[in-house]
Order: sequence, then C-alpha cells, then structure tokens
Amino acid sequence: MTEHKAINKTTERPGGGVNGLLILLVSLILLLAGGSQVINIEDQPIQGLLGIGAIVVASIAMAGFYMLQPNEASAITLFGNYKGTDRTTGLRWVLPWYSRKKISMRVRNVTSEMLKVNDKGGNPIEIAANVVWRVADSAQALFDVDDYQAFINIQIETALREVARHYAYDHAEDGEPTLRADAEIVGERLKGDLQERVAVAGIVVDETHLMHLAYAPEIAGAMLKRQQAHAVLAARAMIVTGAVTMVESALQQLSERGVVELDEERKAVMVSNLLVVLCADREAQPVLNTGSLY
Repeated sequence: MTEHKAINKTTERPGGGVNGLLILLVSLILLLAGGSQVINIEDQPIQGLLGIGAIVVASIAMAGFYMLQPNEASAITLFGNYKGTDRTTGLRWVLPWYSRKKISMRVRNVTSEMLKVNDKGGNPIEIAANVVWRVADSAQALFDVDDYQAFINIQIETALREVARHYAYDHAEDGEPTLRADAEIVGERLKGDLQERVAVAGIVVDETHLMHLAYAPEIAGAMLKRQQAHAVLAARAMIVTGAVTMVESALQQLSERGVVELDEERKAVMVSNLLVVLCADREAQPVLNTGSLY
C-alpha cells in the first residue's frame, strides 16, 4: 500500500467566529443612530460626522457575517494563517478581514467509473465500486491537498486497481477468496487500502462495495464456456458418486438376501450395466434376456 507523507500536516482546531445575532443587533443600532445624526449634519456637524462614522463601522461589520448549516464548517484564516474551524450552526460573525472557507462535513456517496483491469490470473475484467465517505478533518481537507474531492476520486480508482489484481475473478487456487464469491472480503480490503490513501486529506471511508464485476467483452464468451464446463464436470462428478453408491448398495443387498449368486465376472458386467444406465445422458434401452442367466 502507498505511504503518504505530509511535511507540514495541518490539524483542525476549534476557533473563529462568534454568535452573529448580537453583532447584527449592534450593527442595526449603529445604522439607525448614524442615520438619524446624518440628517442633522448641517445643524450639528460634529454629531453628523460621528453618525457617518457609525454607518461606516456598521457597514464594515456587516461584511463579517456568515451562516452555517448542520454538518457544515468554516475554516477561518488571517492573511493565509489558519486560525481555526467554526462548526457552530446558525448566524456567525468574525472580523471582516478574516477569510472564511466553507466545507461540507456530510456523508457523501460516489460510484467510481467502470475500470478495465487484470485480475490475479491476468484475465481482463471490468470492475466498479461504490464508496461512502465524509470529511473528518476540515483543515487537512482544505490545506493538505489541492482538491480533496478530485483527490479521493483518483485514490478510489488507484485502490480499486490495486485490490483487483490481488484476487482471481473466480476459481481461485487453494480456496483463496475471489472477486465474485467473496465480495465482503474484497470490500473490506478495498476500504482499508483506500482509508490509508485518503487519511492525508482528513477523509474517513465508511463503506465500500463492488457495484459492477464482469469479464471484459473480448474474453467473456470463452470464460462463459469455461464456467459451463466446470458446472458440467461438477454435475458429472456428483452423478458418478451417487451411481457408485447405488451400485455398491445393490450388490450388497443381493448378496445379503441371497437373491442370486454372481461370480466376479458377472458382478463386473452388472456393475458396468448399472453405471451405464445411471450415468448416461439419455434413457437406456433395456434388452430382455429370455434365456437362462448364463
């Protein structure tokens, strides 16, 4: 798995805004008071100038308002220096010269594009995955990677390619997990690999599932024939096993009940005939012996 190293890792810390309702109330009072003084600026120039100052201050303060919804955060910076992240919902306020950058902390769901990769056996396959993720550390997501959404999309593709090459599509050796039969195991490995890759961006991966899995079109026909052949062989093996059991039981019961005495040669003929009848694809055509047994 790829190891990511951040030279200057940024860690989220609380900080930033204050309750904006009180600041809004003060700003409105300043605007009203300043407006009333500006009207009388000819009679009372000093108070009029103070009124203009109050209006200017209130107008500047208005630029510091911002609003946060549930599961939303705002990173506060001052001249490029990270000061903290505000996660308190509602109307918020900071000094106007502080910069604010909102980021959603909600759970997100993304389905990767269908990729054409090679499985463990080198067979070309088509695969796609669904990933549920969310931002856990706003500072890392905003400041440690250039574009965290593009970053995770690329890492999903990379992790999916890496995981797919460790498993066979089906019919693995020595009982190893396969992409088709062990989707949960593959999904957990994909989740772990992807989590290591995106941890540098402050992202948490909640779930991963394979959404699409198929052989590539150029080998799909040949692989279908192989699957059919395996199914036929498995069915034949089951039929033969059952037939041998039935023949063994028939010979044992004939011997125990003394119905007929058969020498080894006759037993061999009987076994051969019974196996042909039980294992044949078509119904056997019996030949009746109207003479003696021998």
